[in-house]
Amino acid sequence: MKEKLVLVGNGMAGVRTLEELLKLAPDKYDISVFGEEPHGNYNRILLSPVLAGDKSFAEIVTHDADWYRKNGITLYKGDKIVAIDRKKRRVQSENGVELEYDRLLLATGSKPFILPIPGHDLDGVIGFRDIHDVNRMLQAAAPGKHAVVIGGGLLGLEAANGLKKRGMTVTVVHLLDTLMERQLDKAAADLLKHELESTGLRFHMPAQTEAILGEPCVTGIRFKDGIELTADLVVMSVGIKPNIELAKSCGIYCERGIIVSDTLQTFDPAIYAVGECVQHRGSLFGLVAPLFEQARVCSNHLAEYGIARYQGSITSTKLKVTGIDLFSAGEFQGGENHETLTLQDPARGIYKKLVLQDNRIKGAVLYGDTVDGAWYFQLMRESADISAFRESILFGQAHVGDSGYGNENKAVNLPDSAEICGCNGVCKGDVVKAIVEKKLYTLEEVRAHTKASSSCGSCTGLVEQILASTLGGDYSTAPSKQALCACTALTHDEVRAAISSAAYQTIRDAMAGMEWKTPDGCSSCRPALNYYLLCRWPGEYRDDAQSRFINERTHANIQKDGTYSVVPRIWGGVTNSHELRAIADVADKYEVPTVKITGGQRIDLLGIKKQDLPGIWRDLNQAGFVSGHAYGKSLRTVKTCVGKDWCRFGTQDSTGLGIQVEKMTWGSWTPHKFKIAVSGCPRNCAEATIKDLGVVCVDSGYEIHVGGNGGIKVRVTDLLVKVATEAEVLEYTGAFMQLYREEARYLERTAPWIERVGLAYVKQRIVDDRRGREALYQGFVAAQQNAQIDPWAELAGNTEYCRQLAPLTLPV
Repeated sequence: MKEKLVLVGNGMAGVRTLEELLKLAPDKYDISVFGEEPHGNYNRILLSPVLAGDKSFAEIVTHDADWYRKNGITLYKGDKIVAIDRKKRRVQSENGVELEYDRLLLATGSKPFILPIPGHDLDGVIGFRDIHDVNRMLQAAAPGKHAVVIGGGLLGLEAANGLKKRGMTVTVVHLLDTLMERQLDKAAADLLKHELESTGLRFHMPAQTEAILGEPCVTGIRFKDGIELTADLVVMSVGIKPNIELAKSCGIYCERGIIVSDTLQTFDPAIYAVGECVQHRGSLFGLVAPLFEQARVCSNHLAEYGIARYQGSITSTKLKVTGIDLFSAGEFQGGENHETLTLQDPARGIYKKLVLQDNRIKGAVLYGDTVDGAWYFQLMRESADISAFRESILFGQAHVGDSGYGNENKAVNLPDSAEICGCNGVCKGDVVKAIVEKKLYTLEEVRAHTKASSSCGSCTGLVEQILASTLGGDYSTAPSKQALCACTALTHDEVRAAISSAAYQTIRDAMAGMEWKTPDGCSSCRPALNYYLLCRWPGEYRDDAQSRFINERTHANIQKDGTYSVVPRIWGGVTNSHELRAIADVADKYEVPTVKITGGQRIDLLGIKKQDLPGIWRDLNQAGFVSGHAYGKSLRTVKTCVGKDWCRFGTQDSTGLGIQVEKMTWGSWTPHKFKIAVSGCPRNCAEATIKDLGVVCVDSGYEIHVGGNGGIKVRVTDLLVKVATEAEVLEYTGAFMQLYREEARYLERTAPWIERVGLAYVKQRIVDDRRGREALYQGFVAAQQNAQIDPWAELAGNTEYCRQLAPLTLPV
């Protein structure tokens, strides 16, 4: 027998909880839903575009009747619960329906606050909360009529914009002298007011409303100073109140909202609550991200997994108010012991403000140019030390290397055919279609459905822009705690800590011990678990080939036509006639279509058939080559210039040092690909300052640089340290790689890792702490004893593996 679950409230938070629950335990409950409105669930964020005429109601419906029917959910539309009998575990509806429950979920939302002033109940006074309010406004709106919107917050401004588009003369009345004071500081609010005035909106602020005039219909509004305005319609948008009357009537403990624990349970353990009606650790919630995080946690406990906790949300809000881009997050007003960085360009309508404490971002306000909002928010929630790039941080991520972001309108202006994610071949149209058709709200959901931004991450900014422009309104970034994947509520850091503390040494044990939701994991978590186990237990853990990507399983790079490329390792880029002749012989023997010198001074054999891979490996091994690991999350290459032996500008033997570094580091598995270069002088011909680790030779020794990145997201390195000897270069290189291996998240390049933890932290661990550096270096050297096994040599003689690579032969 299925247990009975009753959901009270058919809004976004409650239905999202059901979606998450159906993923975890689709057959656990017989589900009934009561909704006061006569509709299925719809996206309240998009009510403003409906009011403005940009969307129809049908376009914002997220769950139609078919969705409830297909999932076996009984929906009682236009019927609200009026009584809860907690002893008998029974609910009663306004239409006389009585149902028993095993679990009850309250998602009663909120209601608009109506100022208790004379005239508040006149015909023509409307709140702005649901589609019924929108329809009433549309009935009242007509060209030439006057509307007054009380409240200069987000919803008030959106209502004003929609009514203006319907031809009305609109005045916004606000109690304070700052619009959107919960999201903006005074400077940004003044820019917003000036911009909105240029579109035709009028403002009366600061002003306190004393009475609404008229009988029986609205004719005007009067303020405490005696000034009166004509009004045919008055929209109240002065805040919301959690809808807690039902909960209070049955004895559930409430304060400003329904009190819930970290498991979203009320004081009655059979009753849960999510959304705008709840109060958690003293806070109320009105943005999408916290509500959806609550839904994930609540569903986890309704499914009886019992491992998720809601600990509050650090929220950021990316808004598009009447076509103007705004972003705010955290403690943007500042305060004691806070510093403020600001950038103002009134001519372009741009304002940026960052609030810092101890060189860590505590809050941000962006106006006009919000493309870096997601980056600032990430730095804020990671508590990253920004001291290394503080002087340029206001200019955006492009000025610390992220050239993939561009200006805010870049994604908006791109055609649907434009490729957004080069790693996975995803176009803008694919992303927009997924957002609209699958009702996606967060970056993680877009990644799950389209794979855009799920690989190197360089297109994250563009995907964020597409999300914001497609959704409009209150687009909120995901909450602070990002799970490793949908199979677990645990983060990368929590998974790594558990592997170490519980001494899990197999993927199966780790999944069982951490209560994985899916028994075999997924394509996101299995490679990550495989790497974390391999890093923690280099001697004990047996690498799981099936938990690696296709390139790492075949030890070659798959190409678009299904053939492969093979890259032998050429130490420091130095070769000879014997090696070149061997490569030529292999190219002739296996009819290799293309042989190319790569940008990393390697030789790439392209167009290899899968069944020919073992033979090519064997022949290259016999000539003295090992795998170049051009396919792996590992050291790729050590690029060098000719150095002082040949170059008249060379200061040190960069070629010889590069070969030493490569022979120490080859075969090392890392969270992402890792590139090294050694330049013989500051002219930097080997491009050492855009590598994960670069060595620049100078007259007095060697500069070691870290955290660089080429390709789409160019980032110049940070100087780590200057040393005098080659032995020190090797020690610092090994120590840096080991710290990166042990602490970065899987698929996190060194550049975003350093931006997240801060260069000061890396220097403290490697430069300032001599014993710590030596321990990291020794740990790297020890791990290399198990890693420096050439997979080509190991597999070329493996008959079973070679058989698996052979093409299938069908009987005639």
